[in-house]
Amino acid sequence: MFIKPQPLTQIADVVVVGAGPAGIAAATAASRCGRSVLVIDDNPAPGGQIWRQGLPSQRKFDADGVTRDRAVEQMLAAGVRVASGCRVIDAPDRATLRAYREEDGAVLHVLYGKLILATGARERFLPFPGWTLPGVFGAGGLQALVKGGYEVAGKRVVVAGTGPLLLAVAAHLHDYGAKVVAMAEQAPAWKLAAFSATMLTNPSKLMQGAGYRGRVIGTPYQAGTWPMAAIAGEGGLLRAVKLSNGKKTWEVACDMLACGFHLVPNTELAALLGCELRGDFVKVDANQQTSQQGIYCAGEPTGIGGLDAALAEGEIAGLAAAGQPTTHLQKRAEAGRKFAAGLERTFALRPELRTLAAPDTVFCRCEDVQTASLAGHHSWTEAKLQTRCGMGPCQGRICGPAAEVVFGWKNASVRQPIFPTPVGALCSNDSIEENA
Repeated sequence: MFIKPQPLTQIADVVVVGAGPAGIAAATAASRCGRSVLVIDDNPAPGGQIWRQGLPSQRKFDADGVTRDRAVEQMLAAGVRVASGCRVIDAPDRATLRAYREEDGAVLHVLYGKLILATGARERFLPFPGWTLPGVFGAGGLQALVKGGYEVAGKRVVVAGTGPLLLAVAAHLHDYGAKVVAMAEQAPAWKLAAFSATMLTNPSKLMQGAGYRGRVIGTPYQAGTWPMAAIAGEGGLLRAVKLSNGKKTWEVACDMLACGFHLVPNTELAALLGCELRGDFVKVDANQQTSQQGIYCAGEPTGIGGLDAALAEGEIAGLAAAGQPTTHLQKRAEAGRKFAAGLERTFALRPELRTLAAPDTVFCRCEDVQTASLAGHHSWTEAKLQTRCGMGPCQGRICGPAAEVVFGWKNASVRQPIFPTPVGALCSNDSIEENA
């Protein structure tokens, strides 16, 4: 017999979606101002992608662990409630969210006075021949797997794509025993040099980057270089990566490829709530308020600016949601915005990346749609209707940004549920059990 899961209600003055650095900072600030605060996060523990926790046995590799643990302790000490393992799937009305808890199938009805979106970002993937082979990972994805216990000791790894994440990933993989045999950054050397020069006014970030490079000093770092193909060997497993610098191509033997082309902001919930976007990012004012009154946004959805920017914006959003002044934080936030703009200029994707996929290269992994099937269509919506591209479990989160780069298509709409959800959860009845 099928039993419908009963919805639970959670009520708070301020609800924060996302428990990464921005969400933690926002929740702590609002709670310290006397507001009741609830944080909803889909991970099993606070920290997000930047502060993702590893296994206890690997704490010696967790350089951010002390900072993360202190931030989480301060948040909990301030009285913030945390609903971990819960994913927001819908916004049925102006002051309500619905979240699905996978552990027990419960549906949470979350009622809020003010809402802060700190939904972070995800990796951008671009299709190229062999990108679906066993042994090919997202750069950040492989880092997360290794923190969770995935074994890479002794494995030959190529790290390729673009963005500052690549160097950090290479250093972390080295710490876990991997043999990082090559780093390929698609941005040209002159852009990287210009960006490094701007960091002279930010010595902490310069030292952080130098520290990462020092840990993999024996590995070639090749600017203006990108992956052309992943090559299968015996048993269909990855055996090599073909790289190019536009003048020549060559192969690098490896067991794993960690590849990512910078980050894509998670703006689906913001779009569903009617928040205005500026390009790919959520438009906010100086107090991190969106175009929707009482809804704030902080961290990567407003611009890919890294940890310092996320912490500053999160604190501003939390204070503003609590009706407190934020003037003293504006200088930090502005520095974060400048850093984000520098990242965007430096790691802008080169045009050669648009033509990496061959006609028979799988473009949409969920629905097994090849690149050739998308030729001749004129929009994302048309391609979805005709090929099912973007209609699988990831709901276009992987192939959608790739289609924007390759074809220039933008996703025209966001529909609930914004994540795959069991039908039984969506059909839960209207009786609500109090759990405030």
